[in-house]
Amino acid sequence: MKLYDLAYGRAGDKGSIANISVIARSPEAYQQLKARLTAERVKRHFGDLVKGEVVRYELDNIEALNFVLHDALDGGATRSLRIDGLGKSLAGALLYMDWD
Repeated sequence: MKLYDLAYGRAGDKGSIANISVIARSPEAYQQLKARLTAERVKRHFGDLVKGEVVRYELDNIEALNFVLHDALDGGATRSLRIDGLGKSLAGALLYMDWD
């Protein structure tokens, strides 16, 4: 099972900060996400890609979690030499996390 079985996501970026929203597919899924999808787990999933802090915000009214990943984009689109230095693809990368 993957995280995308419980949620879908959106991502964006500003400078070297990435923002990932994980939106639950059901109220039951949201309870699982709140209990187990921690900032630490997200940071561990991305490994060395995220150099700074990961902060989690809970949005109970829309059954979603929002993660802000600091120093995650190698300086941002105008400074990075990465082929895809933007945060748009990070939601898909997070949703591919193994979930058991």
